[in-house]
Amino acid sequence: LVMFSELKFPVPWGHVAAKAWGPSEGHPVLCLHGWLDNANTFDKLIPLLPRGCYYVAMDFSGHGLSSHRPAGCPYHFLDYVTDVRRVAAALQWRRFTLMGHSMGNFSFSYNFISPQFCFLYPEMVDKLILLESLGFLLAPEDTEAWLKSKRRVIDRLLSLEGKQQIPKARSPEAALQRLLEANSHLTAEGGAILLQRGATETPAG
Repeated sequence: LVMFSELKFPVPWGHVAAKAWGPSEGHPVLCLHGWLDNANTFDKLIPLLPRGCYYVAMDFSGHGLSSHRPAGCPYHFLDYVTDVRRVAAALQWRRFTLMGHSMGNFSFSYNFISPQFCFLYPEMVDKLILLESLGFLLAPEDTEAWLKSKRRVIDRLLSLEGKQQIPKARSPEAALQRLLEANSHLTAEGGAILLQRGATETPAG
């Protein structure tokens, strides 16, 4: 029996759970499960792999022991790619091996996640291992635009999450001034009308 440890990484809607095997100082390998699976997918495989690596198998959001996204929020493939980026950041992994698994014919529709991550962050991945999966297929003329736009979306989102702070309290006058500076098309009257519903009064402002 190969011993493992449970991990939890905070995200804005709860946490992403993971299982880890091997020495934490070993070569990092991030393991991604397939369609409707969870991290236990790798329970039988990990004992057969090289012992010197540190294997972390994450549960994607809404799978296994990871938190579900809020009700009404869809699960897009790029959101799963973002989860991978969050976990890599939490582990402080600058470069690692990525091992992705998917199931039979679902590989075409689901586990493009590991190839997509490699495509978006090639500097972070030293090897890509695909189990029962296809590569990431994209028309050559679409490649550059897709890469730039999707990476920008993920990086901006994680940057905003990292900067989240308790909202500042301002006086009504200061709040109006800030709103007008950010929206040059607004009149003072229009800004005041919007602030009636767009701001919350607290004892501090």
